[in-house]
Amino acid sequence: MQRNSVKVSMAVVRRLPKYHRYLGELIEKDILRISSKELGKIMGLTASQIRQDLNCFGGFGQQGYGYNVVELYKEIGHILGLDKEYKCVIIGAGNLGQAITNYEGFRREGFKLMAMFDINPRLIGNTIRDIKISDISELEEYVVDNDIVIGIICVPKENSQEIADTLVKANVRAIWNFSPSDVKVPEDVVIENVAINESLYTLTYLINEDNLDI
Repeated sequence: MQRNSVKVSMAVVRRLPKYHRYLGELIEKDILRISSKELGKIMGLTASQIRQDLNCFGGFGQQGYGYNVVELYKEIGHILGLDKEYKCVIIGAGNLGQAITNYEGFRREGFKLMAMFDINPRLIGNTIRDIKISDISELEEYVVDNDIVIGIICVPKENSQEIADTLVKANVRAIWNFSPSDVKVPEDVVIENVAINESLYTLTYLINEDNLDI
C-alpha cells in the first residue's frame, strides 16, 4: 500500500494502535468485513474520522463493501512496524520492570527482551522468564555488542537521565521511559515518556470535575 507524502499527525499515529487492537478483536469474533460507520461506532469515532485517518496511508476500503478486516489489520501492523523484530533491554528490575518482562503480548508483537539490568546486588544474577538480570555497569557494552534497538527505563527519576545518556551513547534508536521524570535525548533518538501518575491524575480530575468551584 503506497502512503501519502504528507507528514502524518501525531494524533493519527497515536490512534493506530487502537485500530490494530480493535481489528484484532474483530478477527477473533470471525468478523471479516466492516464499514467505516460500524468501525467508528465500536471505537467511539466518526466514520469521517476513520476514513481521514486511513487515507493518510492510502486507500484501504471499497465503497459499498467496506474494509477487509484481516487485510486492514495486517496493513496497520505493517505501518506500525509490527512485522519486524526489535531487540530490547530493561533497566530496572523492580516491580514495574518485572511486570513488563512477564507481559506475554510484548513477545508476541515482535519485541525481543534480551536482558535486564539493575544496581541491586540481591537481584543481579537472578532470572525472570529466562531473562538474566545483570549489573548496570555492563549495560553500555551489552547494548553495543547486541545491537539493541529499544531501551526501557524503569528506574527512579534521579537515575533516569544518566541511564538515558548511557543508552544514547550505546546507539539505541528508541527509549521507552517509565521513570516519573521526562528525559532528554538527541533528535535522532525516539523517546516515549510514559507518566503513569499523570494518567491517574487525569482520571481523578474527571471524577471530580462536576464538583469544582472555580
